[in-house]
Amino acid sequence: MLITRRLEFDAGHRIPNHASQCRHLHGHRYALEITLYGEIIRTEGAAEQGMVMDFSDVKRIAKEVLVDRWDHAFLVYQGDRAVVEFLALLPDHKTVVLPMVPTAENLADVAFRILDAAYQDTYGNQLRLQQVRLYETPNNWADAVRQEAAHTGMEPPC
Repeated sequence: MLITRRLEFDAGHRIPNHASQCRHLHGHRYALEITLYGEIIRTEGAAEQGMVMDFSDVKRIAKEVLVDRWDHAFLVYQGDRAVVEFLALLPDHKTVVLPMVPTAENLADVAFRILDAAYQDTYGNQLRLQQVRLYETPNNWADAVRQEAAHTGMEPPC
């Protein structure tokens, strides 16, 4: 069974070498869709009976490990030295320095890796992160999807 929880947050970024407008400092209302796979819990009397995972737990974990950290922050590439140094001059500025350019694709990949470590099989129902979809705008998004080694010859992202 697959379940999905959507969360939204606001953040700024820039793509330093972009050929158009995205090279400028700007922000987005991001949406994050977290899709988990697991068996439906059948334990009689359990609080999660009939669920893969309580949606409120999906939200709580995502907020703790990712969303609260990125919400209203400026997501900046560590190689974008001038911007990193400028943001460091702003008192109490919420800045997240990343090892890669903060494109939708890279942010979805980073989010997958962070969230994959956070969602564990706590219910004994084979719970695992299956996909992260990160919307940069309502019309543009990137999907980071678990790749099964048996099907692709590749190791899954971790």
